[in-house]
Amino acid sequence: MIDTPLHDDSSESVLDVERATVIHPGSEVPAVDDVSLSLSRDRVLGLVGSSGCGKTSLSRAIMHLIPLANGRIRILGEEPGIMKREARRRFRRRFQMVFQDPGGSLDSRMRAVDLVAEPLKVHGMARGPELRERAVACLESVDIPSGSCDRYPHQFSGGQRQRIAIARAIVTEPDLLVCDEPTSALDVSVQARILELLREIRRRRPIGILFVTHDMGVVRQMCDEVAVMAAGGIVETGPVSQVLDGPEHEITRQLMEVAIPDHMRASAS
Repeated sequence: MIDTPLHDDSSESVLDVERATVIHPGSEVPAVDDVSLSLSRDRVLGLVGSSGCGKTSLSRAIMHLIPLANGRIRILGEEPGIMKREARRRFRRRFQMVFQDPGGSLDSRMRAVDLVAEPLKVHGMARGPELRERAVACLESVDIPSGSCDRYPHQFSGGQRQRIAIARAIVTEPDLLVCDEPTSALDVSVQARILELLREIRRRRPIGILFVTHDMGVVRQMCDEVAVMAAGGIVETGPVSQVLDGPEHEITRQLMEVAIPDHMRASAS
C-alpha cells in the first residue's frame, strides 16, 4: 500500500489524513489500514473502490463518526479528535457530509425548511426571521422552490431529497464537504443533475470535496484527483486523467473495466 499525500502545500489544505487506521469492534482486520491523503481547497478528490474496500469507513472516520485506532486527521490544520466537546461542536460547521441515502439522513418528521435551518440554529449562525430566510434561500440555490419548503421529505422525489440533504450540508458554508456515494441510488438523469449542482457549488465559493464512489465514470466527470482503495489501503493516487488513462494497479484497471458500458466493450472487441 502507498501513503503519499496528493498535495504538499499545507497552507491550502482543508484535509490531511495521516496513517489512519480503523478497526471495527469485533474485527481483527482493519477496515482502513495505514491510509494517508490530502485535499486542498477548491479541489475534488475522488475516493474510489469496490464495495467493502474501506472507503465509507474512512469517510466516516474523517467526519469523526467512528474512531481511529491509529493515525491522525486534521481539518483546516486542526484536529477535531483532540478538541474539547464544545470546541469540536463549534468547529463542526466547517466540515459537513452528504450521505448516500437522503431518506435515512433526513428526519421524516421535519419540514424541508426546518431541516436546513437546524444547522444554522445549532451553530448560532442565525435566529428569528433570518433563520427561515437563509434556509429558504439555500433551498432555492439547490433548485427547491420556496413554495415547497414546508413539505416533508416523503413529499419529494429521491433527487429532490438529495438536494435538500446537500442544502443542509452547505448552509453553514463549510470548507470541507464529504460526499459518500451521493448519486449511487439515483437514476442516470437525476445523477447528472446532482453532479452539476455540486459543480455549481464549487463555482460559487472555494470548497474542498471528498467524493466517495465506486464509479470511475463519475470520478472522470467530477474529480480533479483520485485515490483508489482496496483491502483498506490506498493502492494508486494521482490526477484523474493520469490514473484513468494509464492505470498502473490491477485494482484500478478492474474498476475501469467495470465502468465501460457493455455496448462500448462489445464494439471495441
